[in-house]
Amino acid sequence: MQSTADKLFCLLQKLLPQHKLSRLIGKLAETKTPWLKNLLIKQAIRTYKIDLSIAERENPKQYLTFNDFFTRSLKSCARPICPQENAVTSPADGILSQFGPIHNNQFIQAKGQSYTVSRLLGNDNSLAAEFSSGSFATIYLSPSDYHRVHMPWEGKLLETRYIPGKLFSVNQTTADGIPELFAKNERLICVFQTSRGKMAVILVGAMLVAGIETRWQSYYPPASPTVVKFSTQTIKLKRAEELGRFKFGSTVVVLFNQSLDFDNQLTAGDQILMGAGLSVTPC
Repeated sequence: MQSTADKLFCLLQKLLPQHKLSRLIGKLAETKTPWLKNLLIKQAIRTYKIDLSIAERENPKQYLTFNDFFTRSLKSCARPICPQENAVTSPADGILSQFGPIHNNQFIQAKGQSYTVSRLLGNDNSLAAEFSSGSFATIYLSPSDYHRVHMPWEGKLLETRYIPGKLFSVNQTTADGIPELFAKNERLICVFQTSRGKMAVILVGAMLVAGIETRWQSYYPPASPTVVKFSTQTIKLKRAEELGRFKFGSTVVVLFNQSLDFDNQLTAGDQILMGAGLSVTPC
């Protein structure tokens, strides 16, 4: 049961002008004014205890903007990729909040809460049916995490779809208090064809997220008041290759239409790094 403070936190988010606030933060995060962007970066490092020793640019003054800092690249040795060739890998750093099989088009958001694949995919029942008996994993990226999203498995891009929605915070408190949170927030759905069948990598927007970028396009809230399907480009990405990035903390949901055997050492709530093995189900 949620505490009174947690209920008030969720209520406050409903009252705030989520999109206007996020756009304002987005403009601030893109400022190149040296004293301001350096102040923002310094404060973020202090608040979130960010370790720049693993970043390609260790000097915080080398970043052109706060967003440039927040989407920083890491040294090649910082995130070793699972050596098992059949392993599906984590797409991002963060908390592995939930994972497992999808039963009858339903999967878990938080303890005691579930929602449908169809709702997550913008009420596209045809696409949802392809994942109705597959597997999923949900990873929450906190502000202290590495904010680039990578491919869990090699694939060819079939479709990119923007779904409009709210911009609730995606931390555990909000996930526990807002039913169908990830199906309410705006999100970017990237559908791939892989050797394991269809795979969807869903980048969920959140409050204060200044934008979502993919290798092929940038998206800034609100991108559109309606669902938008973007033209398909010839995009083929290998396992662990960069797919996109968040301009602040958010969540990635991965769907497979194949049943995966997840590593039995994993539990909900584990901290996980990009490239770590999630499943070793053979192709």
